[in-house]
Amino acid sequence: MYHSLEEFDRDFQHHTEETLKVFRCLSDAALSCKVDPQGRDLGFIAWHIVQTYPEMLGQAGVQGLDGAAPGAPAPKSAAALAQAYDQMRQSVLPALRRVWTDAMLAGSIPMYGQEWPRHMVLSGLIYHEVHHRGQMTVLMRQAKLKVPGVFGPAREEWTAYGLPAHP
Repeated sequence: MYHSLEEFDRDFQHHTEETLKVFRCLSDAALSCKVDPQGRDLGFIAWHIVQTYPEMLGQAGVQGLDGAAPGAPAPKSAAALAQAYDQMRQSVLPALRRVWTDAMLAGSIPMYGQEWPRHMVLSGLIYHEVHHRGQMTVLMRQAKLKVPGVFGPAREEWTAYGLPAHP
């Protein structure tokens, strides 16, 4: 539960920096990787993360995010996806500060047919991103991409620390 926008920003900056590391490890060829024919591919999931911020914050009355107009088609390259994500993440806190104050975080707003406290909207953004970032790393492994460590070192990073790689 966030009590201030500054408190949210610290958490947001940490998580989005980790997600940006994942985005920067994508390749154009890997964007079409998916688990099964009916599943979402890696490019779709990456763009979904980007698109969720203007969609969800727009529902909450926060406008003016950069990098991902609602309904815009996904970029075709991994570099463009990473750029759109980075641009969007840098615009979140300024957009929030234009319309929300710390005192407003406990207040509720209509979201998806329910009433959500504003602090829950912010938590939901973080949880949503973490969930899909995990999906991305699985697809990246299948696509034979290097997966960066997020909550600790990835398998390939253990040796850089002078430790045996975990199976």
